Amino acid sequence: MKRPWKIMTGLILVIGIVGILVVVSGVIPVKASSGHWEITKWFLNFTKERSVATHSTGIKVPDLDDQALIVKGAGHYEAGCRMCHGKPDGMRPRMVSLMTPQPPNLKNIVPEREPQELFYVVKHGIKMTGMPAWPELKRDDEIWPVVAFLLKYPELDFNEYDELVWGKHQKQSGQSIDSAEGTSLPVPHLVIEVCAGCHGVDGQGRGLGVFPRLAGQNEAYLLVSLEAYHQDKRMSGTMEELASRMHQQEIEEVSRYYSRLKPFLSNESQGRDKTNNRDAQEEDASFERGAQIAAEGIAGQDVPACADCHPATRKPFKNAYPALMGQYQAYLELQIRLFQNRSRGGSQSANLMHAAVDGLKPDQIRDVSFYYSELPER
Repeated sequence: MKRPWKIMTGLILVIGIVGILVVVSGVIPVKASSGHWEITKWFLNFTKERSVATHSTGIKVPDLDDQALIVKGAGHYEAGCRMCHGKPDGMRPRMVSLMTPQPPNLKNIVPEREPQELFYVVKHGIKMTGMPAWPELKRDDEIWPVVAFLLKYPELDFNEYDELVWGKHQKQSGQSIDSAEGTSLPVPHLVIEVCAGCHGVDGQGRGLGVFPRLAGQNEAYLLVSLEAYHQDKRMSGTMEELASRMHQQEIEEVSRYYSRLKPFLSNESQGRDKTNNRDAQEEDASFERGAQIAAEGIAGQDVPACADCHPATRKPFKNAYPALMGQYQAYLELQIRLFQNRSRGGSQSANLMHAAVDGLKPDQIRDVSFYYSELPER
């Protein structure tokens, strides 16, 4: 009875030794140019699909039909995904076709995947495929928009793709725009080629609320923010990647440009309907509550007055703190939640925000964000 076991043990040892010798000898080719055997390709794909299906089980999918969310995802896709996965016209860089395995055609693969599976892959990447993890794993608020966009991707043509990514922006050199002082301000090349897709040439964030308004923002704040992204100190899977490619001179040029633009549009661009009297009354009450938080803080919750650092007037900037007047409510709410969750980061002064916002409750976040978004119209 013992002999078969001895034979089996011996075979396992021999196979192991042979395997080690083969690996150490280096005879196994790892060149991408040779591709995979069909059986290898099948095995790897089957393993990948089963792993993604198992680990994505239980992920809660939010509402992904919001057009603003889709546009936000389109911007993220253009910045980080297009180079390998291409546009709807099917054209991809020649280098991509030489990868093993090749990045999949998303028009074919997306309809076969559940939203939670797409989320898992975008967030965590896939080993040994060239598919990286999202640069900031704490920023699910950036990953879900990509999923929302991917769900729409199979039905897009080239022009629809560009409309989502760039809006009405035309990538033409030599553009100029009126500054806040009324002078003609040349638009930097980097703004035309990169920044305008999300923030617009006019710095108004495309009127969607998912991209911040940069027009008229404190130049010192824009500068330290871009430097923080560049140094991986402010968390954003998209902005870290874009800022890492920027030279210091470009960071300074972009910061100076947006700070010189007209601060913001009228609050009609906030997209609110004030025809309902009850809604208007509720908004007035929310504004008053937010104004009190901004001016006085909330002593019982250890929340200091916001206005100490973020005044409700356009006074000359004396520090590198951001101006909040006229900023989108949704964007302000998101930033406060990110600070509370310790998933934002920023310059050295960003840590001051942790103690300032930790005591805020969800409805108070909404009120104070609404207050600043309404200024100075009221």
